[in-house]
Amino acid sequence: MPPAASRSAIRRLLNAVQHTACPCHGCRTGAAHNPVQALNQMRKYATPVDMPPPEKEYAFEIAAANLRFGEGVTREVGMDFKNMKATKVGVFTDPNVKSLPAMKMAISSLESQQDLPFEVYDRVVTEPTEASWRDAIAWARQHDCSHFLAVGGGSVMDTAKAANLFTVYKDADLFDFINAPVGKGRPIEEKLRPLIAVPTTAGTGSETTGTAILDITSLNFKTGIASRALKPTLGVVDTINTRSCSRELHISSGLDVLFHSLESYTAIPYTERMPRPANPILRPAYQGSNPIADVFSMWALRTTVEMLPRVAKDQGDYEAMQQMLLAASFAGIGFGNAGVHLCHGISYPISGLNKTGPKWQHPGYAVDHPIIPHGVTVALTGPAVFQFTAPSAPARHREALAVFRHTTPADPAVAAIPDSAVGAHLFEAIARFLDVIDVPRGLAAIGYTPADIPRLVEGTLPQRRVLDLAPGIGDVAGEDGTEHLTRIIEQSMSY
Repeated sequence: MPPAASRSAIRRLLNAVQHTACPCHGCRTGAAHNPVQALNQMRKYATPVDMPPPEKEYAFEIAAANLRFGEGVTREVGMDFKNMKATKVGVFTDPNVKSLPAMKMAISSLESQQDLPFEVYDRVVTEPTEASWRDAIAWARQHDCSHFLAVGGGSVMDTAKAANLFTVYKDADLFDFINAPVGKGRPIEEKLRPLIAVPTTAGTGSETTGTAILDITSLNFKTGIASRALKPTLGVVDTINTRSCSRELHISSGLDVLFHSLESYTAIPYTERMPRPANPILRPAYQGSNPIADVFSMWALRTTVEMLPRVAKDQGDYEAMQQMLLAASFAGIGFGNAGVHLCHGISYPISGLNKTGPKWQHPGYAVDHPIIPHGVTVALTGPAVFQFTAPSAPARHREALAVFRHTTPADPAVAAIPDSAVGAHLFEAIARFLDVIDVPRGLAAIGYTPADIPRLVEGTLPQRRVLDLAPGIGDVAGEDGTEHLTRIIEQSMSY
């Protein structure tokens, strides 16, 4: 029997696995990947002398798609592809968006250009799965398009990114590029084909990021692929395109913006992330908070706290809708370079387990399967998460509290709060904000029970690329991390 591993050694291996192939046999043989088997395999060989202590990061990078922002700019995409000398455009959308003005404008723009062939894939699934990605990838490989256009929400843009990736890597398997330890986390070294992303929701920020998320149904949680190589060539942010969203979709999308910005602003500093990559190509897209991402994240947070209640109250408030769309892109630049952490990490099993557990069908979503919108899954743990992370960086959390109170950190009522109490005050401020826009009050409100907590924790543990950015979480793969996650989820059952 190998010697018992120290927690620090295990943690070094778990960090290192972000940049190496996963050791489980499922990856090597092409079978379904088993992250629990991967973690156990790493623990088996983890001894204090396995590797030298990891070095901390000393640099950060900023990457974002070029953005075009304006009313009616969707009409320009045909000229864009002509300028790019496209020979065949693969257009990605979903069954709902295909009949909306955004898609009609995009198709009209493509048709206006002579000798610009295009094919439409309109089977994108809301909250994509392994099966839906494989279908889109097979279509893209068959049509071998020179350029890609995504018109829709995050699900559409993420699916188009995956289709682009696996058109270039024709022989690769889906799990080759999915984040470790769930997949192999293989770096993307080939240049992908140009992708223009046209968002129709103000939420994901996918038009500017190198992130694509899917639901691994066999494992009951979400994960994805994160690489700067995935980011669109151009994000066309058209302020007309969100006017067709329902109130529920506006709220859910806006919640994603809110927590993108909160999580990226409170992520560990980039200088605390380990290990430092041996090669710049291995530097992850999610790097920890940094001075440039902070600017974008904080602007998005302030804008969302001001504008999202206006949109929820009045779907004719086009000024607020425009600001929310800009906030989504700003938050995308923020979290696309700093990363998200616990709210998103825990949201993935909340969404995945819903299909076999509570089977919650969120109001306003006309789909034929259980669904908790992504923004809602993220928000459900928000109050408890930021109460937990506040002691790690009281000043940053105090700034966030001031935003929710529509004041400044220098306000005597905010400045006088002891560091030890900032988290409790932020808990209440976030909870009140969520009440204003009618978010269910915790996991119990959507059907989860205390008996589900162990499975939610188990589904959160493999989310290494985001958990490693969570301040104060400690050794998530060990006893302490499990206890922290358990307590956060317990506190999120109701509030």
